[in-house]
Amino acid sequence: MRPSSSPSDGLLGGLSGAPDVDAELSDQALLQAMLDVEAALARAAADAGIVPVSAAEAIVEQCRAERYDPAALGRAADATGNPVVPLVGELTAAVPEHARAWVHCGATSQDVLDTALVLVAVRALGPLLAHLDGAVDAAARLAHAHRDTVMVARTLGQQAAPSTFGLKAAGWLTGLVQARDRLRQVRAAQPAQLGGAVGTLAAFGPAGAEVIERFAAHLGLPPSPLPWHTRRQPWLDLAAALGGLLVAAGKIALDVGLLAQNEVGEVAEGGAGRGGSSAMPHKRNPVDSILVTAAARRGPGLVATLFAAAVQEHERAAGGWHAEWEPLLDLLHLTGGATARCARMLTGLQVRPERMRENLDATGGLLLAEAVAARLAPAVGRRVAHDLVTRAAAEPSFRAALLADPEVRAHLSDTDLAEALDPYRWLGSAGRFVDRALAAVRGAGG
Repeated sequence: MRPSSSPSDGLLGGLSGAPDVDAELSDQALLQAMLDVEAALARAAADAGIVPVSAAEAIVEQCRAERYDPAALGRAADATGNPVVPLVGELTAAVPEHARAWVHCGATSQDVLDTALVLVAVRALGPLLAHLDGAVDAAARLAHAHRDTVMVARTLGQQAAPSTFGLKAAGWLTGLVQARDRLRQVRAAQPAQLGGAVGTLAAFGPAGAEVIERFAAHLGLPPSPLPWHTRRQPWLDLAAALGGLLVAAGKIALDVGLLAQNEVGEVAEGGAGRGGSSAMPHKRNPVDSILVTAAARRGPGLVATLFAAAVQEHERAAGGWHAEWEPLLDLLHLTGGATARCARMLTGLQVRPERMRENLDATGGLLLAEAVAARLAPAVGRRVAHDLVTRAAAEPSFRAALLADPEVRAHLSDTDLAEALDPYRWLGSAGRFVDRALAAVRGAGG
């Protein structure tokens, strides 16, 4: 349960959210979205000739959130199971007598709350996607600037072979771009909900289909081919897209946090005055990395809740629908904060190429073992080459062991060994992969 009017309020909310995203998730924002739905419903019914135009205008006039108290509506909702019922009561009391019979005409509570949550999500995704654009741009700059910056590639927690920081950044970039593409698609497809009591819109008679079209148009949303009261694919698509973005951001944050460890020291987060410790004056903690990682750990549970809640019975669900509201808002809150912090982290990231080279050279060429074996294999066979290099790798100095091994020297000259132990000669297609990732972003207009 979010106890504050905005997810960013309170002692902990600011650690996981972004103020501009959370402004669209506040109680006031949700209340206004619910009233926007009631106003659009009145307009659509008037367009179809069902509601008098004067009544629709009177209803629209009262659909302003500042006229109502979200906290009072929330308390009243305890008696009805959702906040729409008390809101409709207050809206009805607020309009002139001639319009009261037309308030909430033909709709059910789920129509209002589902469509309001769609509006909230679509609106919150505006600033969220702007933060994501910033993260994409920053990752692209890092990939371009460090296309050929050599570093250690690490697999299964161990140093493995040479790679480039540009390729690592290109991987980050690709994950963010894929998440952005999906989120843009999902945002554009979020539909209005209008089905009435059991999904037939019987209250509108033969005009139901027309009302749905006009209702959605007034809200700037696509209409659904039919009501989705217990067919929750819009939320599943949104949850999966948000979860995918959290994973992409979390992967970056985890990498940055590990690369920023003192004994690695290959990157550092920027930002003066950030990362201090209450107990250890010397520490500079990677705060953005930590908070993005935390969000990425929490997000999958919210995604799972929304998927579990989507298994719903008959035409309207008891409990499944109700289980969605807060997890959906919490997931938007978490993803907004993680995306904003990821953008800030990447924009200010301090990259240390000299330290990357030091770490690469620290093992005396051991990370080029694969390259040496590849040089030997044509002469002695792959198995023998592997055994010779493994034997040399067990010695205190890999390079010295190779130079002293007569079986190796019978097939590799000083020049051969020098070339095999040059990390720039064992980067494969790293540079081309970076170029392709950058070209894909430019081609997509990002």
